[in-house]
Amino acid sequence: MAVFELAGKRIEPGSHQHILLPAVRLYNDAPLDLRIDVFHGTRPGPVMLLCAAIHGDELNGIEICRQIINNTDALELSGTLIVVPIVNLFGFVQQSRYLPDRRDLNRCFPGSERGALGSRMAYLFSQQLVSKATHVVDLHTGAIHRSNLPQIRVDVENSAALAMAKAFGSPVILHSKERDGSLRSLANELNIPLILYEAGEALRFDQPSINSGVIGVQNVMKHLKMIKGRRRGKRFSPVIANRSTWVRAEKDGLVLRKVELGQTIQKDQVLAHTVSPHADEADIIASPVHGIVIGCSNIPVANEGEALFNVAQFDKNEMSEASEVVDSFAEVYDSRTS
Repeated sequence: MAVFELAGKRIEPGSHQHILLPAVRLYNDAPLDLRIDVFHGTRPGPVMLLCAAIHGDELNGIEICRQIINNTDALELSGTLIVVPIVNLFGFVQQSRYLPDRRDLNRCFPGSERGALGSRMAYLFSQQLVSKATHVVDLHTGAIHRSNLPQIRVDVENSAALAMAKAFGSPVILHSKERDGSLRSLANELNIPLILYEAGEALRFDQPSINSGVIGVQNVMKHLKMIKGRRRGKRFSPVIANRSTWVRAEKDGLVLRKVELGQTIQKDQVLAHTVSPHADEADIIASPVHGIVIGCSNIPVANEGEALFNVAQFDKNEMSEASEVVDSFAEVYDSRTS
């Protein structure tokens, strides 16, 4: 087994090394380093990059990475695991999704050596880390005040990535093409299979989402034969949705929600009522499709046109299976506390 090299460091087989990669400097010239944990196994195998907080306020993935670091033994590993718990250092410090100039780091890839802060950070990450990987797991949450049901987003036409998504074990796999400038777009250009895990809400820890994320990452490592053991969470198999739709507020007012995250819904089912703060009359917000609520706003007020519910769409004859999968997932993870 050869020595693994990253950022000018040499990692011996069977060892774990913590690396500080100089990234950017603050206004006061203080350095801000990208902190990386590298586990280099004793046997040949894939190089998996696990990263979180490309959006700096998405915290669940950071805790997932921490637990993976604490539970990985390089002596028992085939291949190499690279873990970057916090990619967007500025956003994390400021508890913000964005960089200081309000740019989204996940729209800056592959970046450039010279340019705006986002381009330089994306270039550093691309050149030093993504280029070393054979597989990528990218951890995300919903935006601020918006919760996501644990789900994997992936291009289902990529067979290697789809196999990783199925191994992960989230209740829903959502077919999703990459966006320009995203890490997924870069991985696709480099022919590196990548899955994106979405779960929970920004600036909040959600324990079921963290639990399923930790087990999911370990399941992918087992699928890739990086670690031994049987995959966990086999009481259910994920259901695949080829599309999703956002249901939006049709009028301004208070939102009286009638369904919950993860609930299966029928076409024309009432999702919420909107009411004026000064009147009793209510307007109905109904679902235009059959599906599962995989995302929802947590703010009970909305202006016309604001997104309230994200629904993964299924045909009517698929609804029974989808309902069973989500119920099984809730039974497995909602009772876990560690």
